[in-house]
Amino acid sequence: MITLRGVSKTFEGKRKVTALDHIDLTIERGEMASIVGPSGSGKSTLLNLIGGLDRASAGEVELDGQTLSSLNDDELTKVRRDKIGFIFQFFNLLPTLSCLQNVSLPLHLRGWPRKKVEARAQELLDLVKLGARVEHLPDELSGGERQRVAIARALSIYPPILLADEPTGNLDTNTGAEILKLIHDLHSRLGATVLIVTHDKAVAESCPRTIHIRDGKVFEDVRR
Repeated sequence: MITLRGVSKTFEGKRKVTALDHIDLTIERGEMASIVGPSGSGKSTLLNLIGGLDRASAGEVELDGQTLSSLNDDELTKVRRDKIGFIFQFFNLLPTLSCLQNVSLPLHLRGWPRKKVEARAQELLDLVKLGARVEHLPDELSGGERQRVAIARALSIYPPILLADEPTGNLDTNTGAEILKLIHDLHSRLGATVLIVTHDKAVAESCPRTIHIRDGKVFEDVRR
């Protein structure tokens, strides 16, 4: 499902910074894995390359048989739209849109009919236990509820790949545990390939596989 071959990423500025250094990695279809490492180790950069949010400086990132470096910007946008769901630490919800509208947005971009969009958005909000909050704005929700809306939005197309960058990092311990349980439940139910970048040891160890990144390299790959 996800294959990285000799992937490197460098950033040019006042000085050249190597964020990732010749990464070789394979994630099988349906796997759930965590990516851990100290701040600045390259783990979020790795997730961004897998998600097509950035391009590798060298090497190849392959998703479901497609080599991302061979795609133009429009083709890469289509891959993100059709195959990848993103969950971020700070929710990234549009503040002037209701829960239903936030979840609906990716489906409108696909050109779905309005009734079909609203039915799917309602279904997903029911799935994350927010079916009664469809008209609420993000500011009217708790942090945990906002993250549930973000998860529902990420799942709007039932993507084969779900990428989560510190999904519990902005939440208290109890709410974070609830969100983690929800991600596990959805993984079991939908069978998506799930990658979670985290600093939280409990989150990392809840996954069957943990990939440790240090100084831009994979230095340990633990399977449970």
